[in-house]
Amino acid sequence: MPMSHRTYKQVIQRRLVGKEGGERVRELRSILDELPGYLNGPYADLRKWVNQQIDESRTRTRAVHRDSIQIRREGAAQVALVGPPNAGKSSLLQALSEVQIKIGNYAFTTLRPVPALTRIGGVLVQLVEIPGLIEGATEDRGGGRALLGVLRGADAIVYCHDAGAPLDGLLQVRAEVAAAGIDLPAILAATKADDAPPGALERLCDKVPDLKVLGVSVLDDESLEKLKEEVWKLTGLIRVYLRHDGQTETEPVPLDPGATVLDVAASIHKDVAASFRGARVWGPSARFPGQQVGRAHCVLDGDTVEVLT
Repeated sequence: MPMSHRTYKQVIQRRLVGKEGGERVRELRSILDELPGYLNGPYADLRKWVNQQIDESRTRTRAVHRDSIQIRREGAAQVALVGPPNAGKSSLLQALSEVQIKIGNYAFTTLRPVPALTRIGGVLVQLVEIPGLIEGATEDRGGGRALLGVLRGADAIVYCHDAGAPLDGLLQVRAEVAAAGIDLPAILAATKADDAPPGALERLCDKVPDLKVLGVSVLDDESLEKLKEEVWKLTGLIRVYLRHDGQTETEPVPLDPGATVLDVAASIHKDVAASFRGARVWGPSARFPGQQVGRAHCVLDGDTVEVLT
């Protein structure tokens, strides 16, 4: 005799915990194959309920796909450029990455998120321009839900605001981001700073005291380099250089803070980590140049490490 239909339904519900989309549909179909094939009675009702669950799962999956935009992550970290329409995000992304982007002196030039890679201190970081968010984005105005979904997956935010423009647009954007429950490390890039009226940056600092404000112009290479360094700080990563045969590589390895020389060895190859017996270190974490250290030695940003195997 099969188990009670009530008990069976509880078992089904437990099997569905944590399953969504295609995975949930596949599990429901598997359950349908296992159910007794009664045409009437409680088990027939249970089969009907499972079929309804399949239909509802498909509907939810289509809705999620319609409201989502997938950005393939590249580089060591992903940082989103966020701001109101016509805040200079596209020009900034193009200047930082040299990617060709449609630019216009009008709102909503960019309609979908645009990813691009920039190299900061030798490490590739992915920047993603989020099209201009407007009031009501969390209610899906302007396709806001999908855009906020992309933002939710980022590691940090660079808010962009025309240094000479009224603050209303920026405040609306920040309110929508907060309403979506997104809380990421952030700074404010005051774009078009070369055209801003006197005192504009100081007023911005007063109005948004919780954000570090950087004046940026796409015509000023020095301001762009300063912005890159601040973007790197937002990632929270450290850069460690590898040394072998007396030569130091020019491109560093990005690691999480607190990483050890064993983590450095593992970043080279798992076999290197397996045969690892120590390292020599130059830089901030070393007491003296070329200090020989053990596996648990923590590295710091700017260290150079020679792995000993």
